[in-house]
Amino acid sequence: MSSAYLLNPLVFLIQTLFGVYTTLVLLRFLLQWVRADFYNPFSQFIVRVTSPALRPLREVIPSLGGMDTASLVLAWLLQTVELALLALLLGANPLGAPLWSLPALLELVINIALFAVLIRALLSWFNPDPYNPVVGLLTRLTDPLLRPAQRALPPVSGIDLSPMAVMIALVLLQMLLLPPLKWLTGSPF
Repeated sequence: MSSAYLLNPLVFLIQTLFGVYTTLVLLRFLLQWVRADFYNPFSQFIVRVTSPALRPLREVIPSLGGMDTASLVLAWLLQTVELALLALLLGANPLGAPLWSLPALLELVINIALFAVLIRALLSWFNPDPYNPVVGLLTRLTDPLLRPAQRALPPVSGIDLSPMAVMIALVLLQMLLLPPLKWLTGSPF
């Protein structure tokens, strides 16, 4: 058996495990930022899963301006470790991982926003229960993006086109911002 045979599954496992946990940590930060209801069951899940890793960081990293900087630092550390491990596995120098993680985290935040808006738009077709915990969090998370678009782009024949406008803007932001950032940081990923 060749080593490449086991390399792909190992890369997949590293990306999946680190990616899921980093996403949860960033979601915790974003939900605090939009002042989401932390008594929501989904919020409670995120808090319980991320608290063990955040507790020690909070002792040394204070909140700044009401922002949970420990969550951002943890997300950056997780992304750095993930990219360093991937670089080692793929035969690259892992020393650039702390810088490479910056565009990777920005990409993850944009993807979270993109998928949250998409899911909210799809759910609107089915008229979900507004008291559903996930619907409440999605609304809280996406309203800062959708409200300005809804003011600028009124509904056409009762159809709200603001989610499409926001998703187009997010994809454009990703296309215009990430390549130069990856180039500046020398990211091979």
